[in-house]
Amino acid sequence: MKKILLLISLILLINGAAGEIVEVKIEGTINEGTFVTVDYAFQIAEERGANAILIIVDTPGGLVSSTEKIISKILNSDIPVIAYVPPGSFSASAGSLIVVSANIAAMANGTSIGAATPITVGLGEPRVEEKVVNYLASYAKSIAEKRNRNATAIEKFVTEAYSVSAGDAYKYGIIDILADSKEELLKKIDGMVVVTSKGEMTIETENQEIYQVKKPLKAKIFELLSSPELASILLILGIYCLVFGLNSPGYGAEVLGAICLILALFGLGVIGINYIGVILILMGILFLIAEMLTPTYGVLGAASIACIILGSIMLFNEPLMPRDFYTKFPMLIGGITTGLGIIMTYAIVKIIQLRKIKRKVGGEALIGETGEVVEFSNGQGFARIHGELWSIESDDDLKKGDTIIVVERKGLRLKVKKYER
Repeated sequence: MKKILLLISLILLINGAAGEIVEVKIEGTINEGTFVTVDYAFQIAEERGANAILIIVDTPGGLVSSTEKIISKILNSDIPVIAYVPPGSFSASAGSLIVVSANIAAMANGTSIGAATPITVGLGEPRVEEKVVNYLASYAKSIAEKRNRNATAIEKFVTEAYSVSAGDAYKYGIIDILADSKEELLKKIDGMVVVTSKGEMTIETENQEIYQVKKPLKAKIFELLSSPELASILLILGIYCLVFGLNSPGYGAEVLGAICLILALFGLGVIGINYIGVILILMGILFLIAEMLTPTYGVLGAASIACIILGSIMLFNEPLMPRDFYTKFPMLIGGITTGLGIIMTYAIVKIIQLRKIKRKVGGEALIGETGEVVEFSNGQGFARIHGELWSIESDDDLKKGDTIIVVERKGLRLKVKKYER
């Protein structure tokens, strides 16, 4: 009897979950945390036997590597994927490629899609690299062809920064559905036939519950660490703290530096890197080490700061980030790196200089110090210096009470001369 009840409960549970639609949101800049969230949603959909996955898109763009992984997940999904740009949202740059990769692409009136021309961050105005344009244009075209969309228009997203309203996107065959609400969207797509990796499937949305996926903790951590801004700050802080700690052990700076570098390298692992930036940062480190080993009065230290600043600004090669990233990022990182570089380089150089000063002891410490003659005759006598009585000699004619200055040490005797203010 217990087995029968258990079997009935299991059947009811499966039937209850089978009618669900799993919903996940892509909001803000796309990064590795975004992919982790989407991947988690796909896992939930498979576990619950969902009928479809609904991706709500509102993004200005983001990391290429994370975008490609999301698109790959969508294109190879066994479950139908619906991408929807709701009212008040937009889908630009990398986000536009995600929308057109779905089995069903939908937008609300008043929204827009497109403007996926790749841009490179660096000195001066943001620029476009031809080889990156060619790659992303062919990538966008292949997605459009797979989903039977307007490949010419979608290719122009990349080559001409083409942007189009929701109405025109529907008119030109870029998207499939116009819907001003989620309810209207689900009503319109009910019964539509789409092709997944398993073949043709009919989407059923009538009277089905929506299961909303929340961002997991892992995604929040990945989102934080894969931020280009934070990765840059951690990298620079890690370099300076590690150098400082190795020169002044015992304060924990080397441990902090190692932790910062590990976290920075994790972020850099999912971000496109410009190797010219890496070379400049390495040159900056070498200049800093050279400044510590050779007294150049700050020349190599200044060169180190300049190289690290330029390297930090040019470090990232992410062509599908939001457009304001390419103007704000250089100013932010340039300012932080300049301030941090000047402070840390000055501190490190000063510590090295202090260590090079030989500590004086005994009579050597008294050279240049002043004292008072206690007794003097025939070129010799005694003087009180810092409360201590020292044997002195001098070529000057001294008398009791005269102020003298130490000029040399000869064994246990100090050579002095009369101090004239």
